[in-house]
Amino acid sequence: MALFLAAGLATPLAADDRHAGYYYPKTAEPEVYPARLATMPQANKRMRVAFVTGISNENRKRPHPPVFVMFAKGEQSQKLIIVALQDGFFDTIYRARAFFADLTAVARLLPVFRELGAEEHLTFFDLANMMGFEQITISNGRDFSHKVLLQ
Repeated sequence: MALFLAAGLATPLAADDRHAGYYYPKTAEPEVYPARLATMPQANKRMRVAFVTGISNENRKRPHPPVFVMFAKGEQSQKLIIVALQDGFFDTIYRARAFFADLTAVARLLPVFRELGAEEHLTFFDLANMMGFEQITISNGRDFSHKVLLQ
């Protein structure tokens, strides 16, 4: 597989967030992540929805109730939203970052990262950007949320 290096910054996202106040509380200033890989040419809405559906299905197979839900929003499902379903999850930036670190560990096991030969340097954010997600918002569903813009 060819390495798709990010060339330049992505188009800035709209300042208004119609999902804030509905799925999660309004976020503070977003974090900007300069992705190390460009979006794959074949990335599309169907791929993003299938990714989210796959994770949701795996969560439902576990012997305990899910502690978070993940879904995609936006006209092209380009916004990834992760919301805790139980108190105590994702209620600080540090817990949110720890969750992303865990997702990174899982992403590094994927064949696409291994084929690139850079799995130790790539993150879940790089994977999300490759699939065409433009932003990721994580929230405890009550009073904390954090947004990451993928560029």
